[in-house]
Formats: sequence, C-alpha cells, structure tokens
Amino acid sequence: MPEAGERQEERALDAFSARLEYPLDAFQRTACERLEEGRSVLVAAPTGSGKTTVAEFAVYLARRERDARIFYTAPIKALSNQKFRELCDEYGEDEVGLLTGDVNLRSDAPIIVMTTEVLRNMIYAGSDALDDLEFVVLDEVHYLGDRFRGAVWEEIILHLPPAVRLVSLSATVSNAEEFGDWMHAVRGDTDVILSEHRPVPLYQHVLTSRALLPLYVDRAGELATGGRVNPELYALDRRSGSRDSGRDRDRGRGERSRGRPPVRRARRVSRSDIARALDETDLVPAIVFIFSRNGCDQAVRQCLMEGITLTSREERDEIRRIARAEVAGMSDEERRVLGVREWLAGLERGVAAHHAGLLPAFKAVVERLFQRRLVKLVFATETLALGINMPARAVVIERLDKFNGEQRVPLTSGEFTQLTGRAGRRGIDDEGHAVVVWSDEVDLEALAHLAGARSFPVRSSFRPTANMTVNLLQRMDRAHVREMLELSFAQFQADRAVVDQARELRKEQESLAGYDAAASRGQGSDRKRWEDRARKLRRRVERGRRQIASRTGTIARTFDRVVDQLLELGYLEADRESDPNVTPWGNLLRRIYGERDLLIAECIREDAWRGLDAAGLAAMCCVLSYEPRRDDEGEGRLPAGPVFAEAHDRVLDIWVRLDDLAERSRLARSEMPHAGLAMTMHAWATGRPIEQVLEAAGIGAGDFVRWAKQTIDLLDQVAQACEAAVIDDVDAERLGALARLAREAKRGVKRGIVEASSSS
Repeated sequence: MPEAGERQEERALDAFSARLEYPLDAFQRTACERLEEGRSVLVAAPTGSGKTTVAEFAVYLARRERDARIFYTAPIKALSNQKFRELCDEYGEDEVGLLTGDVNLRSDAPIIVMTTEVLRNMIYAGSDALDDLEFVVLDEVHYLGDRFRGAVWEEIILHLPPAVRLVSLSATVSNAEEFGDWMHAVRGDTDVILSEHRPVPLYQHVLTSRALLPLYVDRAGELATGGRVNPELYALDRRSGSRDSGRDRDRGRGERSRGRPPVRRARRVSRSDIARALDETDLVPAIVFIFSRNGCDQAVRQCLMEGITLTSREERDEIRRIARAEVAGMSDEERRVLGVREWLAGLERGVAAHHAGLLPAFKAVVERLFQRRLVKLVFATETLALGINMPARAVVIERLDKFNGEQRVPLTSGEFTQLTGRAGRRGIDDEGHAVVVWSDEVDLEALAHLAGARSFPVRSSFRPTANMTVNLLQRMDRAHVREMLELSFAQFQADRAVVDQARELRKEQESLAGYDAAASRGQGSDRKRWEDRARKLRRRVERGRRQIASRTGTIARTFDRVVDQLLELGYLEADRESDPNVTPWGNLLRRIYGERDLLIAECIREDAWRGLDAAGLAAMCCVLSYEPRRDDEGEGRLPAGPVFAEAHDRVLDIWVRLDDLAERSRLARSEMPHAGLAMTMHAWATGRPIEQVLEAAGIGAGDFVRWAKQTIDLLDQVAQACEAAVIDDVDAERLGALARLAREAKRGVKRGIVEASSSS
C-alpha cells in the first residue's frame, strides 16, 4: 500500500498535468515521475518537443508542493529574460527573481532565473542562497561543448551541493548515455530520458528559382520526412554543374575550359523570392537564417523595395501601436541614428531582422510580434536558434556554410539540427518545414547527410583556469582538487577513449607474444621474418603505451601547471612540504572571471591603470573585454592624450609577459587585448549623446550595448575584487580608490539606452 507522501506526489503530477492544454508525452511523464522519486534527470529530446515542460514541473514541485527553492539557469540573457517573464505570469512577480550580469532583481525570491555564469560565481563565493536550494534547471546543457563557455556547466555540475537535484535539458545528442553516465558518477541518482520523436513532423525542402521541391520523396514521388532523395534534385544538380570541382566552376564564370561548353549557373534565389515563395505556399510565419547581420538588414530592405506586404490592415494597426509605444521616449535624433523609420516600415509589412547588432528593446518587440503572429517573416542570425521561444511554421537556411571569423566553414550536423528544430509549432502546426535555398554551391549529398542527421555528440571543453584554481584551493587541499578534476566530463571522455585504446593494445600485446613464440621456434629466414614483425609491432605497442599514459590524468596535469604558474606569480604560496595556500592577491583573483582573469589581476596588482580617470578606466575595461568579430579587424583608436596610451602600453607589456609564461608552462595562451571600441566607450562614458557615439564608431546600437554591458560587468568585478582586498588590508588606500573609480566609471557607462537595455 503506498505511503501518504507517495500519494501526495502522485497527486502533484496529476494536478500539474491537469493544468496543461495537451497530454504529457511518454518521455515528459517519465522524467516528471523520476523527479518525484527524488532523482535528477537528463532529458535529451529534439527542439520543440516540450523539454521545458519537465523544468516547469520541477518549479511546480518545488513551490506548490514543497515550499522549496529552485534556480532556473539559461546560457544567454535573452532566454533568461524570457523565462523570467513566463514564470512571473505563472507564479506572480513576488515569487520570481532575476540575476544576470547587469540585473539583480529580487535575489531572495524562491524562484530565481539566472545566467549560467551567475550560478557558477555564486558557488565559488559560497553564497548563502545555496543553503536551501532543492532544484537547479540547466537549460541547453549541451552548451557544455562550447569551447569558450562550456566549462561553466561542468563547474556547476561538479560543485553544486550534493543534495541539489539537477534538471538538465539537452538537444538530441548522440552520446547522451555517456553524458548521463558521467552525471550519475559525479551527482548520484541521475536518469537519462531520451526521445527521438518530434511531436510535429519535419519535412525538408529545397527552394530553387523555379519551385519549392521536396528533399525526400516516397515511392509515389510525394513529400516525405525521410528516405529517398528527390530525383529532380539530382537532375538539377547535374544541370547546374554544382558537383563539378571548384576549379571548373570558376572557369565557367569567365573562361571556357578547352573542348567544353561553359558551365551553366543557376539563377540566384533572392531574399524577396524567399519571402514570396513562403507566402504563396502558406509557410509563414517563418525564420530565414542568414549568417550575416548586414545580410539580415539588407533582406528587409529588399523586401521593402519590392513592395512585399504580409500583413492585413488590422495587423498593421496593432503592430504600429506596439512598436510606437517602445520608441515613444526617443528624441528625433535618436530615432534617426537607430533607424526607427525603416524598422517600423518593415514591421508593418510583417518583415523584420533579428541579430545581435539590434538594440535589445527592438529585438524584444520583434520576438513579441512574431509570437503573436503579427510579424510573419524574420531574417535572423543563428543566435535566434539558441532556446528563445520563437517557434515558426517554417525555417529557411540561406547557405550551408558560414564565416567563423577566419574562413567559411560548413555547417555541422548539430548546427543544422538546432536551426531546423525551430520549425513546427506544437499545438498550432500539424507539420514543420525546413527549406534550404538552392545555389550552385550546394552539395546535394552533404545536404542529405545534414538533413538525415538527428543528433550530434557533446565534447567537453573543460580546462582548469587561474580563477578556477584559486577558487578550488580556497575550498580544499591540492590532493582533493586533483581528485575532483579527475571527475570532469573531459577526463571521463578521455578515460573512455583510453579504455578502447587499451583494449586494442592488449590485442597487440597478445599478437606480439605469438610473434616472439614463432620467432623462437623458427630458423633461418623464417625466424628473421618473425623477428622483424615482432620488432615493428613492439614499436607500435610502446607508442600505444605512451599515448595512454599521456591521456590519463590530463586535466590534473594541466591543473598542476596552473598551480606552478600561480606560485611563480605570487597568487599562491607554499613550501616544499605544504599545500599551496591562496595569498591575499590570490583572493583578489578569485573574484575576476573570464578569459583574461590573470591579466586583469596583474594589472590591478601592478597599478597598470594609474592616472586614468573614470572614462579612461571604462575604456580600458572595454579593451580588456572586447573581442573582434573578425581576425583582420583593424586596431582601434585610443582616447586622446598620453595617459591612456601609457596605461595601454603597460597592459600590453603585462600581457606579453604572461603569454610567454603560459607558453613556457605549456598552458593555453590568451588573445592580445584589442582596442577596437576604446575611443567609443571613452566618448560614451564622458557623456556624449548616443547618436554621436554610434555615428563616430560605425557600429550598430545592439553591438554597442552588448560591449557596454560587458564593460559594466568587468568594472563591477574590479570594484568588488578591490573592495574585498581592502577588507583583507591589501594595499587598502590604493585599491579603495580604484574601487570607487570603477563604480564611478560604471555609472558613466550605465545610462541612456544601455541602462534601458538592462532588462531587455
């Protein structure tokens, strides 16, 4: 007979599911039941399949049934803001807080939405907020494979208090079982819930200049979700010559190859053609992914120039009302520099751009109008595919390659799956549609492979950093840190590979024993032949042994090298017989997060920024946080006067010294600081109007706001680190003054559209 508590929990799931407008799928029900049983779950399912329902049940379980606390983490601020609004609507504003890099709202609420880095920082700071925490939702946990930020997810999984249960939501990844095995090893009871099923079937198409053709067809030649590639496309492939080599295609552009007619190139499908085709085939609302911000803006302009209108008069009136309310407080000059007139014109026609270069408030309006089906067509960069709730009936991919900052590279199966996963709105559409735009560059076999792939592997990007090292050594001794790092997913994956390699090595050793036995029995040339085989195999066995030795313990060895580096610099101290201790300067380093943690700490310690005023410090923090989008981006101009130039030189001197030390220590080296927006941030921090700042810089409002927020975040870290050092009585007078200067610089940057965008 079930206990009373069990009956209560059964009623919890029943009560929760009764509130939904759709029945729970099998994977959702299983995951919710496991949560009720007190276990953690890793839910891997396709985009749009309803994974967030499991997270919503965790919130329901925590609040309505147990009066417990829950954190809901997301990888980007836009997703955090969206989830915050949804939970406020459901539970009331008093119950929900928001913590991002630039927003701290109701941090003592029982439900807290936050970016992933905020939770990592809370763990290292030993925050009291973790004391009564029962659940943590890790949305988009497959982001753990991101080479820049992925380590944060591993740090959270490794260091959260053991009693906290995780609700980890992932796209369909091919190694979900491996991922789940690791989580079970480090967190205890964790169940992997897999689903390959899309509740809304996805059909793939190719848009040519003449027609929208199915990518897959059934035996009758009709549209299918998979199977046989449409023979019409192979005929198109041959006609356009897209399977020829790049050299032959180049000849076809301006030179006839000897003895052959020129290659006939397919007519390029324009962006207005895409809009017309989607409208005529009733595939709106749709998202068109263009891997260029400028390309997205140009697409909207082209649609306007060609008179494309996707809205009714009533819809245009409603769009105008919503959008004008957003810009009501702007001056005429601000409206001009922000391109408000063109933005409104596109919205009223049902067409909009969505990318990081747009003002966050503008992006929020586009998202809201698209969700209400007022805007029908959004030209977007790939950032839109990351979790934001903007499901569409169709998704279009303009190209199957993108520029990665250095060169054009093909889309991976993971990227293609994430992008096309937006197609098909559960509860609205019976089917979703993914469309690839045809061009001579399309490789049909590669497209069929991408469209047929339903999953991608997650590979750990974890590596110990200076900040991580001092934080861990503040909490435990060196031996315990090494043991903990051996539990990382990176080491777990390396060890799994070692198991396979060791199995192969064992077979080779058995073969070697057989070769040696045969050589001992043989005579003359036969013996020499066996000895030669044994010698070659012995070399291979020794090479395999060295490879295995190098792969085991790789993370801990990297940690040891970081420790040696920090001992040399004075952030740690130890004699031969004692564990490393964190020094007062190491305590300052504990509060500096990011790729340049050690450089920033050294700049503070060596007083590299001496002489700077508040605007100068803001500009310097921009230099230290800015990342150029392209490797060939020119070096920016520095603020006028010798003081900033001298401080900038001191920063670069420190960077060179640390870079040399990293190379000697066989550690990852950092990119040189880039002054691309130094003068721009200096002008803004001195009070210049936004229109002057943007016109002088030649960048979009969204880009400027993004880097202003990064600058604010670093100024905050500098202020907090220096204030903590003052408490520790470390160079108190100088660091106290620097903390006050950083606060003043922050106030200079956090104003106008930057401040208004903090909640967008």
